Amino acid sequence: MPERPALLQLGKVSERMAERLVAGFEVVQLPPDHEAFLAERGSEFAAIATMRGVPDDVLAELPNLKVISSFGVGYDNIDAVVAASRGILVAHTPDVLNDEVSDTAIMLWLAVSKELLPAERWARSGAWETKGAYPLARTVRGRNVGILGLGRIGQAIAKMTEMFGAKVHYHGRARKNVPYLYFDDLADMASEVDVLFVITPGGKGTRHLVNAEVLGALGPKGILINVSRGSVVDEVALVAALREGRLGAAGLDVFEDEPRIPDALKDMENVVLLPHIGSATVETRRAMGDLVCDNLDAWLADGKVVTPVPECLHLNRQ
Repeated sequence: MPERPALLQLGKVSERMAERLVAGFEVVQLPPDHEAFLAERGSEFAAIATMRGVPDDVLAELPNLKVISSFGVGYDNIDAVVAASRGILVAHTPDVLNDEVSDTAIMLWLAVSKELLPAERWARSGAWETKGAYPLARTVRGRNVGILGLGRIGQAIAKMTEMFGAKVHYHGRARKNVPYLYFDDLADMASEVDVLFVITPGGKGTRHLVNAEVLGALGPKGILINVSRGSVVDEVALVAALREGRLGAAGLDVFEDEPRIPDALKDMENVVLLPHIGSATVETRRAMGDLVCDNLDAWLADGKVVTPVPECLHLNRQ
């Protein structure tokens, strides 16, 4: 291996990350019109640092790629199965953002339940003076909470909801050794809970997992909170359920066609919208960037990474 392997950078990195990357690699930014560039130079690159996934056509043009270090816990925009089949290690940045995303999920739940935004507008507009007290909202205390995807962040959310006296239910691919009520059918769980937190990974396997049936089961007083990927929720079905009163409210940090958000959602008083800021704090993004670099430094040292994705665990043990 060359003393400083060539690394392909996808997306903009922080100054802190840039300094660390150039210390160990010859860093090249992927140009916008990359087809001719990759045809000529694709064989040079052993590593990728990416802030936005790796398109399939880029991956296909890198025959000597050995490692991908991705910024973010989700990696549905990287074909990890194909990468693993080629012996390419894929790393991501779990754990360092668990608390931040959990905080965002709880914030959305509180904002929706307590009607924070319309109540704030009521006070700001002077309606309190002219029309009187704002209508009563609903408590978050003692609620039945459902969590779709009881991974690291899902378990953090569960613990936080317990502080509000919640009874926690969950749905996932398999039962876990946790003191919560497991459902093997998502719609069945939705029918039993007051609020559904969505924190399952994105990708083909979970696309539109939260569909019209699930939203209908959640019901006219139910609340949907999505801090995972927009693709997990059927957005057309969501808009229809909210508009027709078959779903009570929603708090959304992610959308199917980001950054575009349906105008129908923007117009609804019972929906709180955020611009995908689940982990967006200075401290957490710094920790994520550090882990991207830690993974690459570890690979330089011994051919392994600190936090491989599940599809690549076997490669990291070799």
